[in-house]
Amino acid sequence: MALQVSESDQIKQFKEFLGTYNKVTENCFMDCVKDFTTRDVKPEEVTCSESCLQKYLKMTQRISMRFQEYHIQQNEALAAKAGLLGQPR
Repeated sequence: MALQVSESDQIKQFKEFLGTYNKVTENCFMDCVKDFTTRDVKPEEVTCSESCLQKYLKMTQRISMRFQEYHIQQNEALAAKAGLLGQPR
């Protein structure tokens, strides 16, 4: 049963990843690709797309770091409230 739950969680995470990937791809494409008169991607479109993706990755990393910091602060506050911090060992 535990294997099924783990497999189910993996499938859920993969679906979330694909949804996020599709959203980022669509947003960057809509923002950056403007010329459909040629089969080639123009250099400014490439630059824009790369910049768009970099911004997204940096934003995601920053949000993740802030979430971790917030979570740590909340755990410390709960521990302090429960009297678990600051006690001599």
